[in-house]
Amino acid sequence: MFNWFRRQKETTAKTEPEKPVSEPLTPEAQPVQAEPEPEKAASGQEEYLNWAKTAFKNIQQRKSEETVELTPSAETPAQELTTTSLEEIKTPEPTVGVSDTPSEAKLALSEPSQAVPAWMKKSDRLDILKETATDTPLVQEQFKSLSFDDDFVWSAQVLAKQGRAAEDVTEEEINWLKRLREGLGKTRRSLVNQLKAIVGQGPLNQDAVTEIEALLLQADVGIEATDYIIEALQEKLREESLPPEQAIEYLKEIIREILDRPFKHFEDTAFEPEKDVLNIWLLTGVNGAGKTTTIGKLAHMANKSGYSCLIVAADTFRAAAVEQVKIWGERSGTEVIANPGKNTDPAAVVFDGINAAQSRNVNLLLVDTAGRLQNKKNLMDELAKIRRIIDKKAPKAKVESLLVLDATLGQNGLRQAQVFSEAAKLSGVVLTKLDGTAKGGVALAVAQQLDLPIRFIGAGEGIEDLRPFSSYEFVEALLNG
Repeated sequence: MFNWFRRQKETTAKTEPEKPVSEPLTPEAQPVQAEPEPEKAASGQEEYLNWAKTAFKNIQQRKSEETVELTPSAETPAQELTTTSLEEIKTPEPTVGVSDTPSEAKLALSEPSQAVPAWMKKSDRLDILKETATDTPLVQEQFKSLSFDDDFVWSAQVLAKQGRAAEDVTEEEINWLKRLREGLGKTRRSLVNQLKAIVGQGPLNQDAVTEIEALLLQADVGIEATDYIIEALQEKLREESLPPEQAIEYLKEIIREILDRPFKHFEDTAFEPEKDVLNIWLLTGVNGAGKTTTIGKLAHMANKSGYSCLIVAADTFRAAAVEQVKIWGERSGTEVIANPGKNTDPAAVVFDGINAAQSRNVNLLLVDTAGRLQNKKNLMDELAKIRRIIDKKAPKAKVESLLVLDATLGQNGLRQAQVFSEAAKLSGVVLTKLDGTAKGGVALAVAQQLDLPIRFIGAGEGIEDLRPFSSYEFVEALLNG
């Protein structure tokens, strides 16, 4: 089981890729190793390419082994039943004495009624399809072909530079990095080429500073972060003249430093549920930022990472909010604690959620809080009331508060975040909707102006499109064309 929450904790940035270690393994379990290097030393790019080939072969090998394990067997009654049902659907046999027309063939399994016309009779085939068709798409989606393309090589190189071993790389990680790169593609294309043309000409003159400033502000980096970046870059270029590629690499270091700075306020930079204690994560943010969607995706990721999870629908003021949470609970396979009444006290729902979590020894309790109250005082009062309930019912719980921020709002979203940061004791930010329309520079504005760490980022609408934040991967996707 792959634990996404621990991934960043176990990954340390390195400048050289890890070489696959050759160990004596059984022929069945032995991963594919990179072919021996030729007499002439391969360039760094060739090493990464060989590393990517090794990772690709190992992923394909694991997929083939898993496919064999999931192949239907006649010895398994459940699988035999499913196979038989599907075959019946594909090739239905007409009953004796009934003409083999499409409409009559469909009615072969149901008892005919003399009083009802044939075209009005209900077919049992739809019920059979509902029962048997649910498992097939999941298997096909899970084992769809993985292409060895430029995106794969780029994703593999990012993982290799972080010290990952080729045999440990998973398809999930590759697909996530592909989506992240695609989501930041618009910002990257508008930044990289123009920056290379500017920074490769020695110290920055006033025209160059103006151009870089305009580029960064257009990318929603914000004034404070833009000034910091230009000052640091100018100081470096005064010391030595860097070619464009090296100047971009130094720019990456500056941006990573901005993104990592807020983590210094926390003893443990990893953000993961603790196993032997109740973890309560409060999700805050304005309506429309993707708060409910984020809760469903976090629940899905927690379940896949081996944590038991419950969702509390405490946003009782917004119409249909509880129903939306329930839908995402079904998608993620997570039970939702809710009160069917309208305008229910959110703190009371949280109270019920804590009781349910404690009785079932749940690891993670995700709480959807109100997204829009009349003013900051109402917001602070509501969050304080929920905190009091938590302190009373679960004094030993590990409580975190996450702000969900829509990346497409840019500086407008930042002003909304400022209100929540003053009203709640925030543990970090979940940056959503980095799926092509957003400008990725808003992440720097969050870190520089709000001094808040980014904990998770979302790069799409799918349930798999939310992952823990990595400054290294983010910057590579942002600036590595």
